Amino acid sequence: MARYCLKQEPTSWFERLSNFLIRKSFVRGQVDKTLFIKRSNNELLIVQIYVEDIIFGAINEALCKEFSNFMQKEFEMSMMGELSFFLGLQVKQMKHGNFLCQTK
Repeated sequence: MARYCLKQEPTSWFERLSNFLIRKSFVRGQVDKTLFIKRSNNELLIVQIYVEDIIFGAINEALCKEFSNFMQKEFEMSMMGELSFFLGLQVKQMKHGNFLCQTK
């Protein structure tokens, strides 16, 4: 999982971002309209938008790199690094899985 921060107005870029992801074969979540999913050859890439942050992850690291590359070509954004804290949750990424903790 990784986190990006977009450098644009939230209301103006969300529609553009949504349309861009849909053109890239993502499907918008039925319940959560800020969740986007791309399935390809038994692979899954999940993208969650929260205000101006984009959190994404996949089991296949190549999908994450591909996503990162085409997003940086389309949008002015900065990579915030591996996800470690989000919405009050601590995230610990390990070789055999991710752990979420709410102690802080």
